[in-house]
Formats: sequence, C-alpha cells, structure tokens
Amino acid sequence: MDNGEHGAAPDETQSGPSGSSQSSAEGGSSESLSSSSGTTLEKKWYIVHTYSGHENKAKLTLLERVRNANLNEYFGDVLVPTESVMEVVKGQRRTTTRKFFPGYMFVQMVLDDRTFHLVKNTPKITGFLGGTKPTAVPEREITGVQTNMNEGKAKPKARIVFEAGDSVRVVEGPFANFSAKVEEVKADKQKIKVSLSMFGRTTSVELDFNQVEKA
Repeated sequence: MDNGEHGAAPDETQSGPSGSSQSSAEGGSSESLSSSSGTTLEKKWYIVHTYSGHENKAKLTLLERVRNANLNEYFGDVLVPTESVMEVVKGQRRTTTRKFFPGYMFVQMVLDDRTFHLVKNTPKITGFLGGTKPTAVPEREITGVQTNMNEGKAKPKARIVFEAGDSVRVVEGPFANFSAKVEEVKADKQKIKVSLSMFGRTTSVELDFNQVEKA
C-alpha cells in the first residue's frame, strides 16, 4: 500500500476524501480558542495532501513545526484516519492498520497566510485540497470520519474480499476445517453464506469473514 517518498504528488484540484473540493465552509468546526490579544480564533477543518505512505511522518513534522513557530493556538487536531483490518494467514489471525484515505490528512486550523505556508512547506506535505484557495470541510463530515475510525478500532474488518463461487476453508467455529463454496457475500455485514457438505448432505450456513480463508 505504501508508496515511496518520491511518488507523484496528487493533483490539488481533484476531489478528495470529503467527496468534493467544493465543500461548504459554513460547516467548519465551531471550536475556538482565545488569542493573547483577546480575539476569538475559529478553527476549521481542511484536507491536506501528503505523499502516500508518509501521512504519519507528515503529521508529526507538522505538529513540531507548529510548536516551534508558537502557533499552537491556531491549530487543533490533525487526523490520519485509520481502521483495523484482520486477515487469516495459514489459519492464524493477523490484525494490521489500514488508512481510509492514503495520501490525505485532516488539519483543524485557523487559515491565514502564516498557517497556510507553514502547512504547505512542511516536508512530506504537497499542499491543500483546493490549491491556494482551500475550502473548509463541514463538521458533519469530520464527525462521520471519526465515527468510522472508532468503529474500525472496535471491530476490525476483514481485509480479504470474497466473491460468489470462491472456494474457502472454515478456520473457526463448529465447522472448522470444512471446505465450502461461497454462495452469497454480505460485505456490509462482513458475512458470507457458504454451502458445505456435512454427513453427506449439502448445508448452507452463514459465517463471519474472519471465520474463513480462501482455499
């Protein structure tokens, strides 16, 4: 999944994880902090391009640059959305982390000339979605991303993709070690319906993705 550091930078005018580069700025975060001058600083969410595979490094470097520039009050959270995925390899479960949006991260910030250039000039970052005129992401979309992150951590999804007709082997549960054939895939529920032979008769059962592996 991870590309090298010298991969091509994404086109800054393309649609990103929010679905459109023209998201309304009115839905931006309502969180704010008071500056030393007593004025209120309203922080909103923006989508930032990074080199794919270097999202976490870009996040850490950005946060360090913010601290060094004493601009902490102009920045909030920085999100690199991930989820846990599970796969079965030779009968053994293995859980890894997968990024929702490779090559992107979400930055909560007050956008002005100083903060724009600080972010854009951070190593591993290629710019904002929207180029020189980035548009804030509606708060409801960020809430959706955060919800997906929490669900992904609580219940890891299966990495493998099944299709009707696939031959599989059951690795867990009462039908462990049975060979079966996929009849139906319910991807939204992470379940499949398979047919297997038991006591000389063909039986259909529904199993979780993590209970089988491809034969």
